[in-house]
Amino acid sequence: MALAGLVSAIGVWLAYSTPPDALQRTYARIINIHAPAMWVAFLAFGVTALGSIVWRFTRNRRWDHLAGASAEIGVLFTVIGLVTGMIWGKPVWGVYFDWADPRMASTAVLLLVYVGYLALRRATIDPEKRASRASILGIVAVIQVPLVYFSVNLMRSLHQTQSIRPGGSTIHPTMLRAMLFNLGAFTLVYVALMSARMVVARLEDARDARQVSAAGSAVLPPNLGGPSLRGIGDG
Repeated sequence: MALAGLVSAIGVWLAYSTPPDALQRTYARIINIHAPAMWVAFLAFGVTALGSIVWRFTRNRRWDHLAGASAEIGVLFTVIGLVTGMIWGKPVWGVYFDWADPRMASTAVLLLVYVGYLALRRATIDPEKRASRASILGIVAVIQVPLVYFSVNLMRSLHQTQSIRPGGSTIHPTMLRAMLFNLGAFTLVYVALMSARMVVARLEDARDARQVSAAGSAVLPPNLGGPSLRGIGDG
């Protein structure tokens, strides 16, 4: 965790030491935080789908833990991506958020769906039922990731089209290096958070199993075959 924090700090320094853009000036530097955060969010949601699929085949609860933990971290990075995008958008486009923009709207819906996924997990105490219900949503929800990523190419948007493509990049090399460094740094943060969250998930799973067991043993059937009670006046 300490290493991830150190590398992230270096990444932030690199992000704000890149040269200003000719049109957007210093505001363009936030792309070095904004884009890597969203890329790691996409990675996290992909891992959630993978964990959900493998759980349905193996019924190994470790994969359900992986899916849930990755979704939580994905939501965190999506929030970072949205907030940095809003901070960037206000001085450049004049608005913090515009529902008419396909990239913004689809990202907001992505966040809401995965918040719903986490709420579904919280609403179910039984670990087996929780994993079964959440896995379905975890598999279906990942369809949004390519829709968000390619939305700037599919529909007219305030966002520019993709800057990094298989044929090359339109980003200045200095900014590209800072962006890729932050992608590695944020991925390291993701791995560190995932490791810690998996430990907590196992503890929570054991706690929930005890609660389900206690709730089952608390409801006892009536003893119809026992001895009859004495009357109040019996000596």
